[in-house]
Amino acid sequence: MMKKFFMLMVGMICFHIAGASHYELCSPDKNVLLSVDVSERISYSLSYKGDRILLPSEISLTLEGGECLGKNSRVKRTVSRSIDTLIRPVAYKKSVIQDIYNELQLSFKNDFSVTFRVYNDGMAYRFETSKKGKIVVLEEKSEYNFDRDYEAWIQYANRWGEGDRFYTTFENDYVKVPLSRISTGDTLVVSPVIVDMIDRKIALLEADVEDYPGMFMSAGTTGFSLKGEHAGVPMRTSISGDEFVSEDNLEAVVKEGDRYPYMAVTEGRRTFPWRAVVIAERDIDLTDNDMVYKLAAPSRLTDVSWIKPGKVAWDWWIECDLWNVDFKSGVNYETYCEYIDFAHENGLEYIIIDVGFSKINDIMETNPDIQIEQLVKYAESKKVGIIAWSGWLAIKDQMEAACKKYSELGIKGFKIDYMNRDDQEVVNFYYDLARTAARYRLVLDFHGAYKPTGLQRTYPNVLSFEAVKGQEWCRWTNPNQPRHAVTVPFVRMLAGPMDFTPGVFRSESREVFKPSWIGSMGQGTRAHQIAMYVVFDSPLQMLSDSPSRYRENQECTDFLSKIPTVWEETIPLAGTIGEYVVMARKTKDAWYVGALTNWNGREISIDFSFLPEGCYRMEYLMDGANADKTARDYKKVSTIVRQNDRLTFLLASGGGWVAKITKMN
Repeated sequence: MMKKFFMLMVGMICFHIAGASHYELCSPDKNVLLSVDVSERISYSLSYKGDRILLPSEISLTLEGGECLGKNSRVKRTVSRSIDTLIRPVAYKKSVIQDIYNELQLSFKNDFSVTFRVYNDGMAYRFETSKKGKIVVLEEKSEYNFDRDYEAWIQYANRWGEGDRFYTTFENDYVKVPLSRISTGDTLVVSPVIVDMIDRKIALLEADVEDYPGMFMSAGTTGFSLKGEHAGVPMRTSISGDEFVSEDNLEAVVKEGDRYPYMAVTEGRRTFPWRAVVIAERDIDLTDNDMVYKLAAPSRLTDVSWIKPGKVAWDWWIECDLWNVDFKSGVNYETYCEYIDFAHENGLEYIIIDVGFSKINDIMETNPDIQIEQLVKYAESKKVGIIAWSGWLAIKDQMEAACKKYSELGIKGFKIDYMNRDDQEVVNFYYDLARTAARYRLVLDFHGAYKPTGLQRTYPNVLSFEAVKGQEWCRWTNPNQPRHAVTVPFVRMLAGPMDFTPGVFRSESREVFKPSWIGSMGQGTRAHQIAMYVVFDSPLQMLSDSPSRYRENQECTDFLSKIPTVWEETIPLAGTIGEYVVMARKTKDAWYVGALTNWNGREISIDFSFLPEGCYRMEYLMDGANADKTARDYKKVSTIVRQNDRLTFLLASGGGWVAKITKMN
């Protein structure tokens, strides 16, 4: 039964009016203190256990006509409450989330309010307006002012093709730079951002972005600060192809100067996105934070029983490469029957038909070589679902017809690609497609996507998002992938699920690796690639390599294929951003533990006190003695482990370690 308390007595929720224009609100555990000042401007500051986190930081919303919500505004009413409730997520990293916070809403005389929430691990605020008709938002001001030149983990927006500075794939490396050294000018930073305050980490992020653009960040104008920035509504777009997919009508590029000087045209009665600050005493605590999910709008679906997470045999990484078969592999019926057979043999829920499923400019015209009707029937006979790829432009103006056609045919979902924007138009496209797909019981995976902001809670048929420099970059560049793999769990995964596309069995050491379109290879050891399935959050996980290679390595495939994609409980064990990470996850009848390291080999010590009392069988894959040179070298071990054990394991350069733990009768 859901537990819910509404406590309106001021003293019980640690709310204090220090003066006519100063308000204070603390967290339920009294460690986090939010101070709000209302004078000529609205500003807030934040402290944790008596230490200043944020200096006074100004917030406002400017509308067409020059009305600034936050300038010379007068409070007419305050309402405070305390909430302690349980959220039961769909397809998530845990089965129950405790949502506990204190809230203060300040209502102002010119038809707007600001709501503040203070949690034990941070705070959030958002604007709300109650104006008639439509409003035009020119600017939202959100400052984050710090007291010194801390270092921050940031991802610069990688400007893409001919687009303006807001046109990006949201796929770049993370770098650690002092706040004062963050690039200025046209350079934007993608949120979340992690600020390293030495004895704690501060994450800046957003949630519940709907009918509104997403928030980038840039260097602030004073001191050591960051500020929010938002893309304007597109005035026009240029339709183009891509270096990987040559056909036109794939991308709607917004070039410099092709945006209106306003962010959104939206309803006058609405809530706006949450701006949030997360506080973590340890790096590893960032890997199990629920702030975005808690702040997102609750599910709008009454029936979620049909939503099926799982693993996917993926074709694009390996260019449908198969061997030891009697047909020419490629985007054709025979190849996908082989993929279906492989998925069936290994208990995978789906296969995906990536680029080539349909015409680039028309999802309604399926590739005849696939023989889609016959293929769906074959997949159904093997109890394997099919997910189909499409560029967003090919479905945008016919989503109702496309969802209806393919749902009736038996397709289970879509992978939608190449948006490369998070302005209001694209954000609305996400919601429109999520809503339409849900009506036809179709799941979604967004690629070429902006980072998640909670859509996966509001429409839980949205299972995953790319918005990460994933393993595909190994096909055409030589990235520092092991370092990236131990950075994204602390930063990118704060926003939500992440389709990194792991599981490459032709993965090589730093010295051997080279990028290649044909015979693509990954980086890091075999154990590293498999441990990603435990460490990375994604209810929809790709198996990126060839079914032929997985069959040649069946022992590892058996281990990998049994790793779940959703969890009952997540326990972060140890880690440092950019160095290593160790995570434990629980399912109904087993525990899984995954560990990853960067290119530095290291010993990790795992404390098994998270296990309940009893005796457990632990099967694990570890780096082999020569894995630093021959990355496919691994060793499978079976042993007994108990709650009071603390064991040490050696990870090779770019290495990993992954275990399944089951209770013995």
